[in-house]
Amino acid sequence: MANSLEQLKATGTVIVTDTGEFESIAKYTPQDATTNPSLILAAAKKPEYAKLIDVAIEYAKDKGTTKSEKAAAALDRLLVEFGKEILNIVPGRVSTEVDAQLSFDKQATIDKALEIIKLYESIGIKKDRILIKIASTWEGIQAAKELEAKYDIHCNLTLLFSFAQAVACAEAKVTLISPFVGRILDWYKASTGQTYTQETDPGVVSVKKIFNYYKKYGYNTIVMGASFRNTGEIKELAGCDYLTVAPKLLEELVNSDEAIPKKLDAASAKSSSDEKVSFIDSESAFRFALNEDPMATEKLAHGIRSFAADAKTLLAQLEERF
Repeated sequence: MANSLEQLKATGTVIVTDTGEFESIAKYTPQDATTNPSLILAAAKKPEYAKLIDVAIEYAKDKGTTKSEKAAAALDRLLVEFGKEILNIVPGRVSTEVDAQLSFDKQATIDKALEIIKLYESIGIKKDRILIKIASTWEGIQAAKELEAKYDIHCNLTLLFSFAQAVACAEAKVTLISPFVGRILDWYKASTGQTYTQETDPGVVSVKKIFNYYKKYGYNTIVMGASFRNTGEIKELAGCDYLTVAPKLLEELVNSDEAIPKKLDAASAKSSSDEKVSFIDSESAFRFALNEDPMATEKLAHGIRSFAADAKTLLAQLEERF
């Protein structure tokens, strides 16, 4: 009998691995891979990745005049070096994240995305293998809209916790969204004190709602569930477009032969009851809808702070090398 990971793939779900460590990737034969500053920071502490840091430092020696300018250039190159190595393993795409400190600056996000793509192209990697990862703020969504339409640069909208964020991303015609299942569950458990089953898990319920809405109204944006706390959440989302899963949970799926039936289906989603809503050119309506969701408001802010802090830590470590 096929193991649970193979069964999950058989439901039509594309498996993406969520890590910065290369040896964890090939084992599970994912289509794509995602990273973030926290994962890169963890990987960069290991001696086997020292050569990537050396490449980044060498690249940045003549970039800028101050140590901080050189460190900023080195960080961009380090992210790209990790992406390059990952693309040597996966057949599809890698997500590379824009600095979370730019999450509320549309133009700065666009400029940084273009820099990242230019760096990839300088080492022979075409932009169709890259997803630029951007926080799902209003400014981030609008930046992604322009990157997709004007530059044909594909984007992964991350730190997505609310239906309003998902709708705005679909209307912006972004390539992919990453709704964070586990972090939603964390908030509700802390706020309510309740215990949830995999069927009632608020993060799972959120992704199902987004998936059904996208399929009902014909949006092409890929739904990629992310940030899982257990394999029960993953199994409950079998049939979702993509799922990005940490190596630890992938290993649990490989070692299990529990049956995984398809739970999400594009055809049956057509009968979902959700009415169509819109945030096109309505920043105030989007912000109010997000404000009405305390979980999404808090988790978005916390996620941006966390990723920005880890990026600052990486910058400080790189600055010491100059």
